[in-house]
Amino acid sequence: MKSFKKILSLSLIILNIFISVPFALTNDNLELNWYFVKREQGKTPEAPKESISFLKDCDGFYVGDTNSKVVYLTFDQGYENGNTNIILDTLKEEDIKAAFFVVKPYIKQEGEIVKRMVDEGHLVCNHSSHHPSMASIRDKDKFKLEFTEVEEEFKNLTGKDMPKYFRPPMGKYSKFSLNETKNLGYKTIFWSFAYKDWLRDDQPSESYATEKILNGVHPGAIILLHSVSSTNTKILKNIIKELKNQGYEFKTLDELPTA
Repeated sequence: MKSFKKILSLSLIILNIFISVPFALTNDNLELNWYFVKREQGKTPEAPKESISFLKDCDGFYVGDTNSKVVYLTFDQGYENGNTNIILDTLKEEDIKAAFFVVKPYIKQEGEIVKRMVDEGHLVCNHSSHHPSMASIRDKDKFKLEFTEVEEEFKNLTGKDMPKYFRPPMGKYSKFSLNETKNLGYKTIFWSFAYKDWLRDDQPSESYATEKILNGVHPGAIILLHSVSSTNTKILKNIIKELKNQGYEFKTLDELPTA
């Protein structure tokens, strides 16, 4: 009986090793979805509990300087809906510099708009070549290609190197993907405010969107808007003016805190 118990105990130990080792090897590859936990108005939202422990080490940002009334305005450019030049007009009139995250097809199809962004001092940043979940790509060469194809297209168009900021498509990521992004020299830019603005045929009202955005702003906010939104385009100037009236300053991703 004692011999049987020893064998059983040893078997359980071996089984635990085989169960835990694969988990340890694959846990960093677990696909996560970015979200933020909103607190009371004007307070910094909380980051996801799943990734807060490693976000900073992976050069991941969802807020900037939370000790000052500053905001960072960013747009995701999946495709063109006729709004971006109007948005750029507004930003120029208000002397605001923003970051535009673009995919490779956008650069190819909307070269004049991209060149205008650059010429007017905005950051044109990487949003991947094919808009996949980066957490789903385990092959390092394929992972890198999602970055380099966009970089090459951008440089061919503008003659400039692309700024090293990356927004994961759909907000999907893993610890592995964040580390690989960092290894490619990029900072990962999430957000501390976003709302449902990307459905072209189901746009929120201007009053709803204005209230939603203004209530979601806080010191150090990285604001994500989608340029396909006709509502965003219409209310952008008023949003900017109101935030300025509240004492907010607009900064660029180049001015994110380094410590």
